Amino acid sequence: MLQNIEEKRSGNAVHNQLKSQSFTGLSETEAATRLVTEGYNEIPSSVRKGFFSTAVDVIREPMFLLLFACGAVYMVLGDVQEALMLLTFVFFVVALTLYQERKTEHALEALRDLSSPRALVIRDGSERRIAGREVVRDDILILSEGDRIPADAEILQSLNLLVDESLLTGESVPVSKSEENFMYSGTMVVQGQGIARVYATGVKTELGKIGKILQTLSQEETLLQKETSQWVRILSILGISLCFLVITFFGILHADWLNGVLTGITLAMAILPEELPVVLVIFLAMGAWRISKKQVLTRKMPAIETLGATSVLCVDKTGTLTMNRMTVKKLFSGEDFIDVDKTLSATLPEKFHALLEFGTLASQLNPFDPMEKAIKMLADQRLDQQKLIHQQLDFLHEVPLSKEQLSLSRAWKSPESDTCIIAAKGAPEAIIDLCHFDEEQTARMTKLIEVMADEGLRILGVEKSGFIHYQP
Repeated sequence: MLQNIEEKRSGNAVHNQLKSQSFTGLSETEAATRLVTEGYNEIPSSVRKGFFSTAVDVIREPMFLLLFACGAVYMVLGDVQEALMLLTFVFFVVALTLYQERKTEHALEALRDLSSPRALVIRDGSERRIAGREVVRDDILILSEGDRIPADAEILQSLNLLVDESLLTGESVPVSKSEENFMYSGTMVVQGQGIARVYATGVKTELGKIGKILQTLSQEETLLQKETSQWVRILSILGISLCFLVITFFGILHADWLNGVLTGITLAMAILPEELPVVLVIFLAMGAWRISKKQVLTRKMPAIETLGATSVLCVDKTGTLTMNRMTVKKLFSGEDFIDVDKTLSATLPEKFHALLEFGTLASQLNPFDPMEKAIKMLADQRLDQQKLIHQQLDFLHEVPLSKEQLSLSRAWKSPESDTCIIAAKGAPEAIIDLCHFDEEQTARMTKLIEVMADEGLRILGVEKSGFIHYQP
């Protein structure tokens, strides 16, 4: 007998097996009071720079200052054409750099808004979906697969709960959580369900403490900036010293102080290498522009210098360089394999339809897991949506993945009958066990699994149960 849970195709079963009804949570009045006294659940960001402030920071770069100085000297010497040519180029590069930095800042602001988590909480005994920044201490959170945890919380109930804490620890392996364990703001639920009570928000969370420390850090100059500043300082001192020396000797020897001043400035101009900062600025600006074509934003121009000096990149896990995306490469049903990439037809052969559809039935309707996303995408692309069974079914119940049973089962019921069907997917050995194969069938399937495993594929078994009498 299956438990009847009122959830239709509009959403996933995320907390139906937890006793969320036993919690009343805070009242709206209490939550509003704590929001006023303790503040919003957010980490204070650094003060956003205005256009003028950003422009000043760009112009203060030693290379730009040297170029402005050269242009000013040309103007003093009366060579207006050279001065305008140099200063026009300088303003162009400044504008390009400023545009790139402002564009990056706007993109980062948009990403912060998109990444702001929403939370499902219990207040006044009922469930409410609110913005993550409105979560307060002692709120009751209902968590399921794919949820970003909005605040530090203590787990009250859990069901096969796994949390990705790589944001805090750098470890890519999810951590198993049970009652009386703690969950931290910014981490993500990758499997299972849970109910937790918030005990810290905003800057009081572990993530908030890190953010508070980061705000005290000041940005150091890069090696190129340090060397450029040093050369500018040395050459400026040398040029000014020689300039005054030439002016003094010329004025004393020829009694012509005006020409002495012009001669001294000319000598100083000859010493100052204005081409060097021009070339450096061009290369950095071109580097930022080129990588922007690859959908990568450069927040600070000096970062191009660091990237250009990199010859070896070391990472601690492959997940750092992947897109967290999977695709279905091969299907097996009956006696036949099919390579999905080599199948050019819009629809798959008929014998593979049930395999793909029951794989979809055994997955979340709005999947978070990359493998379930790949299955749903293939089904949407290659199956006739008008003939799919699950278009007319209502979701009933889910038996989640566990350490004891490495498969996930989901039950579906037709509104017109009292029978239901069950779809399961999971590790091939778990599906073989569910199907009660004999030794001969098991050995045959094991050989087929080894064939696909030798190709480096991640293998998933799908099981379909016939119509079962349903009693609510």
